Amino acid sequence: MLEKKMEGINTDKVIEEFEALTEDAGMVQRETLKKILEENGSAEYLLNSGLNGRTDPESFKSCVPLVTHKDLEAYIYRIADGDPSPILTGKPIPDMSLSSGTTQGRRKLVPFNDELMENTLQIYRTSFAFRNREFPLEKGKSLQFVYSSKPWKTKGGLGAGTATTNIFRNSKYKNGMKAIQFQCCSPDEVIFGPDFHQSLYCHLLCGLLFREEIQFVFSTFAHSILLAFRTFEQVWEELCNDIRDGELSSRVTAPSVRIAMSKLLKPSPELADLIYKKCSGLSNWYGLIPELFPNAKYIYGIMTGSMEPYLKKLRHYAGELPLMSADYGSSEGWVAANVNPKLPPELATFAVLPNIGYFEFIPLNNNAECLYMEPKPVGLTEVKIGEDYEIIVTTFAGLYRYRLGDVVRVMGFHNTTPELKFVCRRNLVLSINIDKNTEKDLQLSVEEAGKLLAEEKLEIVDFSSLVDVSTDPGHYVIFLEISGEPSEEVLRECCNCLDRSFVDPGYVGSRKVKAIGPLELRVVWRGTFQKILEHYLGLGTVVSQFKTPRCVGPMNSKVQQILCNNVAKTYFSTAF
Repeated sequence: MLEKKMEGINTDKVIEEFEALTEDAGMVQRETLKKILEENGSAEYLLNSGLNGRTDPESFKSCVPLVTHKDLEAYIYRIADGDPSPILTGKPIPDMSLSSGTTQGRRKLVPFNDELMENTLQIYRTSFAFRNREFPLEKGKSLQFVYSSKPWKTKGGLGAGTATTNIFRNSKYKNGMKAIQFQCCSPDEVIFGPDFHQSLYCHLLCGLLFREEIQFVFSTFAHSILLAFRTFEQVWEELCNDIRDGELSSRVTAPSVRIAMSKLLKPSPELADLIYKKCSGLSNWYGLIPELFPNAKYIYGIMTGSMEPYLKKLRHYAGELPLMSADYGSSEGWVAANVNPKLPPELATFAVLPNIGYFEFIPLNNNAECLYMEPKPVGLTEVKIGEDYEIIVTTFAGLYRYRLGDVVRVMGFHNTTPELKFVCRRNLVLSINIDKNTEKDLQLSVEEAGKLLAEEKLEIVDFSSLVDVSTDPGHYVIFLEISGEPSEEVLRECCNCLDRSFVDPGYVGSRKVKAIGPLELRVVWRGTFQKILEHYLGLGTVVSQFKTPRCVGPMNSKVQQILCNNVAKTYFSTAF
């Protein structure tokens, strides 16, 4: 039997600490707010709020306003530009995290400090302890499709990179990961390699070289895991040649990566033949991952929200291996850990850690008294099961009453802390008239159309949308990339199906009276969404942070251009 205590972490103790922490989450929240406000009391932002040293929740809520990133940009840029005075925090901010920019069309700078790193390790430890209780790992390695962005300095000399890059480069990261058996099979030179395509190829190669030792497969987002195995389908014979000859493919040109890989590669005809035989024996690549990595216990990454459309294909590659959703957070900071690892990603919930920040929730249920005035936020322990909320965070890194923009549903409680399900981004809405369709509504509509394609043994590779108001009346435009060539009849039916599947009463009513025009389906050429990924990589986003933009707004003109320039076929709905 495996011992519970492993190289620096006692999983039973971590679970006990979490149980104690959530026993009285309300009290922990008050203490956490007090700590944040005391540590940062000298910050200009808090001094100007009129708190005058008070640290109780009531004073905090009455003095400090709810804010978005736009409200804090001036403060953040002063820090980034080198202003040494305490602006948002008492201690200097050492680094800035860059968001991916896929949601809003532009990248945001947010503060990153040691406290956020500690939160990261606490979240990782907590979810690992619960995960390992259900799916114990043996000694080994993990296949991680992780990539670091090119680090750069702000005008004021602060380090800047993606949130994941800031974590990977932190001195505490490696020891923390070793303690929870999160050791990557690829050398650092591959993770920090200058070219994503070369790093991905080498990650796959390292996984094959250590195939017997791989305990799980990981990337930050499900999209990156899917992309990796779609790539494997294209390059598997080349990988087999590298293993057979002990020579790295000429496609990898980065000197640092070639040197690191040369230390691992030795001629191994037996391994090459084994992999070749296993791949040749698969039916349409079903069960590829457990076939390649026979000792893997699960596949792990963020699989909720905009990642859900990728789960069907990921399950195809995973065969019987469980998919497990990673924890809930954002570039701004962490919120909650997955302490119910047996739940499939579609049902995943996340228990809020009450000591990593101060959390408030704006009720989103539509009732008459809320139509003209936004409801007051409620505290962590005041939320109700089954209700939807927008989440507000106050962090140790200088964000106070910050609107994260996420909609969550309370599914239950773990002791006294809520277990949240991610629903959607609040600002990603298709709307022309009185209609309001969220990212989730779009996803459900596309899933219905996907069922028609599945009957033809085809699948949706990826999708996006926009609102076209250049026509009168305006109408929705859905972009689909499809794995093959459906018939005209099927595509026309897909278009009608998409239109009918938006069940928002405002949309249906507006369509019936022609206040919204017929939905337009634009089928794009294969590789279009890869071009969108390449666009974001060119802006400095790392692939493991990438999320396909689902609703492309006017700010995202370059993505609109890529989509519109790659349209192969167009159809208009006749559903209404």
